Amino acid sequence: MVFKILYSSLLFGLLIISQGCKKDNSANDSDPKEFRFTDNIKVDGLERTYLLNLPPNYYSGENFSLVIALHGGGGSATQFESTCFLTQKADKAGFIVVYPNGVKSDGPLKLQTWNAGTCCDFAAANNIDDVNFIRQLINTLLAKYKINPKKVYATGHSNGGMMSYRLACELSDKIAAIAVNSCTLVTTQPCNPGHPMPVLHMHSVNDLHVPYLGGQGGGTGTYDLYLPPVDSVLNVFASFDKCTNNAQVITDNDKYTLTKWSDCDNNAGIQFYLTKDGGHAWPGGLPGSSMGDTPSTAINANDLLWDFFQQFQLP
Repeated sequence: MVFKILYSSLLFGLLIISQGCKKDNSANDSDPKEFRFTDNIKVDGLERTYLLNLPPNYYSGENFSLVIALHGGGGSATQFESTCFLTQKADKAGFIVVYPNGVKSDGPLKLQTWNAGTCCDFAAANNIDDVNFIRQLINTLLAKYKINPKKVYATGHSNGGMMSYRLACELSDKIAAIAVNSCTLVTTQPCNPGHPMPVLHMHSVNDLHVPYLGGQGGGTGTYDLYLPPVDSVLNVFASFDKCTNNAQVITDNDKYTLTKWSDCDNNAGIQFYLTKDGGHAWPGGLPGSSMGDTPSTAINANDLLWDFFQQFQLP
């Protein structure tokens, strides 16, 4: 009888120990957290792809800002990420960044472009609905990730900047502000944002692909296009935003000129950095290709755009 009691007690003790060990092991074997995703969605019968990066504090935080980063004509999500260094900024500052891919052409090089209106290349020629793609992308990301829907922003270089301008015109219910580089507005329909749209524009005086004074372009899909001057584009947005102080030069030194439009509705400021170095490239980044222009070192696009975006959100 005593032996049975001792034996039962021993079995019970071993069972408790084994259960305790099992619980500890399951805690140690938890799934590792993922921060980078390559995914796709189907829009208008096309499979559209994107690269998403979550900041290191994503799983312990909430209400994150989303920055949509649009590559230039002939570029890609991975190329733009590797040359603009925006992911490094997003990780440090704690926002989510997504790099969508433009639609591929049917040519041998499969160049990817955006339909920003009259530009560029395959996407514009085939009237690809990139506005709808970005709308569906935002909806998808809002449903899957901890994003504040009032803090969604668009940025882009060249053709990607042109697309950002089009989003400001046609997707203002989703986009709180835009920051663009080396581009201009080329929409084919009248621009009519649904709210005062904050704009940060960066450009180089040496940009021959998209001249800041306007004229004929010299880049992918722009050679035969007339490109409006940047000042005229920003004056249009200043009119939308009902800015009372127009085109005031704030800084003018040997590195850059900063012009601001201020006293706008809902404090929707407009800023224009015109650098005196660099060319058709992302300021503070790397050349977009082996034959690309040298980027400006007078300003850092990532620092400027994030400081700018943090001032604004959707009503």
